[in-house]
Amino acid sequence: MKIPLFPLDLVLLPGAALPLHIFEDRYKEMIRECLQCQGEFGMVRARREGLAIVGCTAKIVSVMHTYPDGRLDILCRGERRFEIESLVEGRSFLEAEVDFLADQEPCSSRRDREQCAAFHMEMMELSGNAAADFPPLDLNQPVAFLLASGIPADLEFKQELLHLHSDSERTARLMEFYQLILPKLQRGSIGAKTAERNGFVM
Repeated sequence: MKIPLFPLDLVLLPGAALPLHIFEDRYKEMIRECLQCQGEFGMVRARREGLAIVGCTAKIVSVMHTYPDGRLDILCRGERRFEIESLVEGRSFLEAEVDFLADQEPCSSRRDREQCAAFHMEMMELSGNAAADFPPLDLNQPVAFLLASGIPADLEFKQELLHLHSDSERTARLMEFYQLILPKLQRGSIGAKTAERNGFVM
């Protein structure tokens, strides 16, 4: 299937919200066409060495603001993973022939999802982001992508999750990430509290 591409230095994950400011003429054209046919476009990470092979389609949820010069503020949501088979030129914006990637079995257990969610909330609290907006979780469904969209991980890690073929693999990899970063955040929190006490003057 052929879809339009929007290369950016970011990684969109399924289920994640993404606000975009559209100002280039080629992307204003692309977004107008997507709005007319209620179609999706492909978000793919643009790296120095070239485009990532695996990306995620973006569905336009709403147009938040339209400017007199045609610029747009839109809100999108990540939908389907895809793999680029070939790039297609000829339009003002880039297009690609893609294959959509279906998840394979097995799915993560509810216990693992609960553990991941608990790790995530602890990480957010320790990093000072406990009050950050985060959508409610349905732990009866896979949550790895939704949790990963809110972590301060580098783009390589999020791109790695996008490549994994099953929810159980992604959940296990996410668990490893939390188990690696939480001790560092805990040590930092203890150090900050100690410094505060040492600097307190009666």
